[in-house]
Amino acid sequence: MRPGTIKQILLITDGCSNQGEDPVAMAALAREHGITVNVIGVMENDVIDDQRMREIEGIAANGGGISQIVYAKQLAQTVQMVTRKAMTQTIQGIVNSEIQQILGRDVTMEDLPPEKRSEIMEVVDELNETANLEVLILVDTSASMKYKLPTVKEALLDLSLSLNSRAGNNLFSLFIFPGKKNGIEKLLDWTPKMESINMLLPKLASKGMTPTGPAIREAIGQFNRKRSLIRGLLTRNDEGTFEESV
Repeated sequence: MRPGTIKQILLITDGCSNQGEDPVAMAALAREHGITVNVIGVMENDVIDDQRMREIEGIAANGGGISQIVYAKQLAQTVQMVTRKAMTQTIQGIVNSEIQQILGRDVTMEDLPPEKRSEIMEVVDELNETANLEVLILVDTSASMKYKLPTVKEALLDLSLSLNSRAGNNLFSLFIFPGKKNGIEKLLDWTPKMESINMLLPKLASKGMTPTGPAIREAIGQFNRKRSLIRGLLTRNDEGTFEESV
């Protein structure tokens, strides 16, 4: 069994969406496309209000992902934790699906004897390190994020170092919003390594409103665009067949 490619949008925001489509609905659309949406809500020393909390939790829930509220100073550790925890959640969902196909719809991993669960968790742990991973990092750079962006920069560098130690293939891309015409702006196209992020981080400057919904919608398109490019290259170069991601 192999999970194909695990696709994630990692949204870093303070939950102040105020322009364009509903981000919760766009997260549900991402899930329909096989993309998990994880959300890290960043705050300073104040308590995040209920409306922002509901937005952050709603985006993650409808995107099939994980949400985490965190103080800016704890962001680096949280970015790594959420990314890896979401991978485990995705793989466990695939494993449960396999189990149900074999043993019946109502059976999950929790229903198995302890020794069988232990064996399956070993497989899950191995797949966490060997499965292919695509992460589109989507950073809110609106005015309300101004004092949180320095910590975001450090967190992204730490994430790069952490995930590059995996055996599986990694692909990263980095987009910010609002970008030009209030859409998203590409800082880093799909790449297996994020070393070049050092030169890009100074571009993380706060401005404007918070079009979170449109940003998620455009992020979905970036996954589809990458798949089309790969298909085109394989067709032109006759290098083999393209395997669909899960």
